[in-house]
Amino acid sequence: MELFRIKGDIPFMSYGKLTTSISLLTFLLAVFFLATKGLNFGVDFTGGTVMEVSYPQAADLTKIRSTIDTIGLKEASVQNFGTSHDVLIRLPVKKDVSGAKLSEHVLSALSKDDASVQMRRVEFVGPQVGKELYENGAMALLLVSLGIVAYLALRFEWKFGVAAIIANLHDVVIILGFFSFFQWEFNLTVLAAILAVLGYSVNESVVVFDRVRENFRKMRKASVSTIIDNAITSTMSRTVITHLMTQTMVCSMLFFGGEVLHNFALALTIGILFGIYSSVLVASPIVLWLGISREDMIKPEPKKEADARP
Repeated sequence: MELFRIKGDIPFMSYGKLTTSISLLTFLLAVFFLATKGLNFGVDFTGGTVMEVSYPQAADLTKIRSTIDTIGLKEASVQNFGTSHDVLIRLPVKKDVSGAKLSEHVLSALSKDDASVQMRRVEFVGPQVGKELYENGAMALLLVSLGIVAYLALRFEWKFGVAAIIANLHDVVIILGFFSFFQWEFNLTVLAAILAVLGYSVNESVVVFDRVRENFRKMRKASVSTIIDNAITSTMSRTVITHLMTQTMVCSMLFFGGEVLHNFALALTIGILFGIYSSVLVASPIVLWLGISREDMIKPEPKKEADARP
């Protein structure tokens, strides 16, 4: 299925130095913000108390936040959970105050404003558990990255694996840079979005790389840059359709999914936008600069031994 057809190949590779320079600049900015500001880790990683309360009517989140602020818990996160009647409250760790006393203090303050509020559940996440989640999340990112390199190296050639993982890690660092700069809360849902972006971005790279491999067989007299330009241009319609439909679904979560899904959808949106860019304008120039050639893609067939019979 094609939404449109482009006549002639777009010379993407002629802009390779410009696009990779832009990518390098954004990458360095993201690293700078991560180094200077760090990430605003949520309760999942830092530890704390998670409360779920319920109201018989739609909960007024603004009023709940102001009530919690008045008792000195301005770092608390308040959001709807499931329905407009249920509210999820995340409380950071407080020195010399147990999670049980902290939750009772919050419930008491909420009850003064509305006696109909009911406690549904309370969960405590210790700092040690948060540290383990952080380490396991970092290990998951590392294993996914190594798996992508191994897959592309086996399916295509090691140069494609290196190019794809550089482009994908570029996307991950850019997402982290946005969350660091704006100090958006980084929790397990955002980590899940980053892992999803890794898989999503490599899918786009595989489509382009597969067309490059086909072109090496079809366009025997063309240069490598022309082959890559043709591969990107011929898959452009598919790229637009795929990303447009995916982003439409993600936007529905971003605008209508509530605060529970907001940061998850936000990370996916950043990853999709930069994933399009990196798969086409970062991975492909890197493959070209690594010296991909027809010999790498089309292995010579072994010569048959001559018939030794007289």
